[in-house]
Amino acid sequence: MEVIVCTWCRMNNAANALQCVSCGAPLDVKDKVSDSGWREAPRLRDMEEFKFGNSTLQVEGKYVPVADIALQQGDSVYFEQHTMLWKEPGVPLEQYNLPSGRSMRGMPYSVLYAKGPGRIAFSRDAPGELVVMPIHPGMEIDVREHAFLLASHSVTYSFVRIKGLVNLLHGGNGMYLDRFITQAQPGMLMLHGNGDVLQRTLGAGETILVEAGKFLYKDSSVKLETVPVPGVKTGLFSKLYMAQLTGPGRVGIQSMYHHHLSE
Repeated sequence: MEVIVCTWCRMNNAANALQCVSCGAPLDVKDKVSDSGWREAPRLRDMEEFKFGNSTLQVEGKYVPVADIALQQGDSVYFEQHTMLWKEPGVPLEQYNLPSGRSMRGMPYSVLYAKGPGRIAFSRDAPGELVVMPIHPGMEIDVREHAFLLASHSVTYSFVRIKGLVNLLHGGNGMYLDRFITQAQPGMLMLHGNGDVLQRTLGAGETILVEAGKFLYKDSSVKLETVPVPGVKTGLFSKLYMAQLTGPGRVGIQSMYHHHLSE
């Protein structure tokens, strides 16, 4: 049986399919990779639909795109509280249990569950694009704070603090890294990248330096460290620090940085 393999998530699709059933990526456009190895994230078309579980997600808009979900009975998603755009009154919300100590804009950090059936929509407060990351069983993806828009209930969520990654630019004690893991069941993670989103796959031992605000996500196999750039100072005593990522695995970046007031 002839199939089309999605260049983004590697899922098999029917030969006549125009978009991937797993991540919504268009299958009728050329895979674009730069000379330096960066691949453009698939641009989800306005009003494009795809399914996860028994539910349907539709992408609306281009400048600040919206994820509009028709949740079915038994399906649920979780999300940062401030990303909810609207919902139908019958869609119940519950608090997602998280460790204490993390805050945003001086308030406790809050993640909510939405359970079907019913419709609910999400968006971020910055121009950019939505990227769907299907997570296969036993897989982990690490994402910069305030980049995930929503995730399906089969994906486990936690976070760790990365000290020193942005504190020289904006004060505070560093940034958080959101961690998404699946066990026996696959899951779906949707990210919002500011500006344009690019992805590169690093080989074993291959290293790249990324400006801290532009780092978006990585595979768990990629090592992340904060390192000074030799010979460069940003002030009388301050050094220039960058995120050093070492393969093997995928690395995602965003072309624009939108600062969030995390503790």
